[in-house]
Amino acid sequence: MDAPPFRPDNGSGYRRHGAARVLEWLASHPGDSWQERWLASAAEDLPKETWVDAAMAWRAATGRSSAPSNRDSLQTGLLMLVLADVVRPSLTWMVPRSSSGIVRAMEQCRDPEGYAALRAMIAADPDGITAGQARLALGRITMILACKGGQVRDITVGDYLDLLEAMRETNTGGAGRILAYRLLHTLGHLGPDAPTTGRAFLQAAGQRTAEELVDRYQVRCRPVRDLLVEYLRERQPALDYTTLAKLANDLVRLFWVDLERHHPGIDTLQLTPETATAWRQRVSFRTKTVIDPDGRRSEQVLARADARSVMMAVRAFYLDLAQWALDEPHRWAQWAVPCPIKETDCNRAKEDKLVKARMDQRTRERLPALPKLADAVNQHRQDAAALLQAARDTRLDASFTFAGRTWHRLSTTAYAGSIWIQPADADPTTRLDAVKHDADAFWAWAFVEVLRHTGIRFEELRELSHHSITSYRLPTTGELVPLLQIAPSKTGSERLLLVDPELADVLSAIVTRIRDTTGAVPLVTSYDTHEKIWNPPMSLLFQRTIAGERRPISDGSLREIFQQALAGSGIRGTDGQPLIFTPHDFRRIFVTDAVMNGLPPHIAQIICGHRDINTTMGYKAIYPAEAIEAHRAFIARRRAARPSQEYRTPTDAEWDEFLTHFEKRKLSIGTCARAFATPCIHEHACIRCPMLRPDPAQLTRLQEIHDNLLARIAEAEHQGWLGEIEGLTISLAGAREKLRHLNQQQRAITLGMPTYRDTTARNSTVTR
Repeated sequence: MDAPPFRPDNGSGYRRHGAARVLEWLASHPGDSWQERWLASAAEDLPKETWVDAAMAWRAATGRSSAPSNRDSLQTGLLMLVLADVVRPSLTWMVPRSSSGIVRAMEQCRDPEGYAALRAMIAADPDGITAGQARLALGRITMILACKGGQVRDITVGDYLDLLEAMRETNTGGAGRILAYRLLHTLGHLGPDAPTTGRAFLQAAGQRTAEELVDRYQVRCRPVRDLLVEYLRERQPALDYTTLAKLANDLVRLFWVDLERHHPGIDTLQLTPETATAWRQRVSFRTKTVIDPDGRRSEQVLARADARSVMMAVRAFYLDLAQWALDEPHRWAQWAVPCPIKETDCNRAKEDKLVKARMDQRTRERLPALPKLADAVNQHRQDAAALLQAARDTRLDASFTFAGRTWHRLSTTAYAGSIWIQPADADPTTRLDAVKHDADAFWAWAFVEVLRHTGIRFEELRELSHHSITSYRLPTTGELVPLLQIAPSKTGSERLLLVDPELADVLSAIVTRIRDTTGAVPLVTSYDTHEKIWNPPMSLLFQRTIAGERRPISDGSLREIFQQALAGSGIRGTDGQPLIFTPHDFRRIFVTDAVMNGLPPHIAQIICGHRDINTTMGYKAIYPAEAIEAHRAFIARRRAARPSQEYRTPTDAEWDEFLTHFEKRKLSIGTCARAFATPCIHEHACIRCPMLRPDPAQLTRLQEIHDNLLARIAEAEHQGWLGEIEGLTISLAGAREKLRHLNQQQRAITLGMPTYRDTTARNSTVTR
């Protein structure tokens, strides 16, 4: 330590003397190495910077100099021992003790080449890492070197994980940790299997196994627990992870664990009718905790929206076991028992109709407000951009006027490159980050425009990439048609959408905004929140820079950005309350608007990526006025297709003929129902004709005809008139059919006259 780079160029021995004083103090503690003596001193168990007090007290007790200047000397000496790798403090002790000088000292004394490579990457970064971000990231890397030893190239993924664990234990802010990992990964010393982003160690739990999906609910009955695990394993190849996790939640938490809670010791799937009925009643409702304005908590019992789906999953579970018991009896036969859930319990027809009606009403209410919303977010974007530009053009601690309001640019800066401004007419504690305000306004506008022009799902929006923008050249005219390729999502099939000029402007603005200084769209690593996996780096459109790293805009951030813009638009519903939009509302509005404007439903089905056209039509809201206009248009088209003479005004003779037709249809026992201007096809054998509508008042006359036919048949049989018998039998069958029809019409049930119960005596008895 008496030589460069530890000794400064001016020859000062201040650092060496400080190190000597620390070594004197450590020598008073037991241990075979300086590291063991450092641990024996219990300095790491003391609060921040109070270890110096222990060293100063020892010096005073041993008669050495305890002047106040020795405090700085001791701190400098410990820094030199750490740089020389003589003492390695723990990360939990080092993390809260940030020092601005340790980075430069570590660079000079330990690894000049490693730090030079890091600074070269920072300077050449296409996204422009700010000085504050670089300082924090290098500070995190220096902490690892101070506590783990070695050089920058010796840092491993395990060292980085220890840093994260120390930051979590000490509740230290995480600024700089993501950029630090990015710099280390870019150097290429972490190994080929290291994740491309440090976020993989922070927010991603990954996919759970079937055992983990079941065991997180702590099933008590071991045989049933093993059965549920085996069942999920059997179903897993045919399901995506989200569906598998939902199935585990329904079968384990909502079904079996609920049974164990209310029926302790249960160990069989064969439920009694009473147990099954009680479970169906419990699963149909859920308890929600509500906090009133006074801060008091109360519980509300609400109907569970997916209760039918849970019952359907349980019914499928029982039926699967019964079917598998036939195929593999050695595995499943012992669990094949009657299903406690009936098919009628899973019938969702009524609920689906209610949902359809509710969604249609929601669409009808929001469709007229969509143009106003689009104008509001666009104006908000333009105002935010103009406000940011005005703030940039103003020097620190100066004021400027924008849109009739005075703003003051604060001298406070942030490591992320924020520009803080404060309105002059607001509370002094109120301030606004103009950079973030501009970004949020832009992404809210892009969110609304892309969804309303494409009708894609929210998941598909977040997966749009630069490669999704493609084109197709028409073979006939050679015209270049822009297309938007939608990656497979819910239905597992990709599709192409035509890009109209308005959407093309939006996509162009997005690409222009996310390009780096080299003109390229950066590749970002995204986490699939549904499948719980990390995707390879892609040039996603909805991305931004956070903490010095390019990353996709998360699901929650997009929703929050949009809701803030929606709240500022001032759009209200018919009840006067703010109108709430969800990402899926834009999809329903898109389908409704497209079909109403003449797009064939089967084309809308392809655009939306639905497997069934009924799903597409379920998205389309029917308007009463639309139904009336469509019916009128249908009648007009039908009239145009038929001969014009059919719609002329009838003459008096034709009208008389029409009225006479109804008079000629009157018979002795009823009415003939043949069409106008058609002849009788049964040669007036009315009793046999199915077109005869008997009159109930002529029941007696029809009965007489029936009896007469029986007498005539008896006479023909006696006389041997076989030809006569055949005709009379047909007439008899017709008469009997007419009688049966009349008897059904006249059949009535006598309920008797209603009576009123005398309750006076009973009430007086109860009163007494």
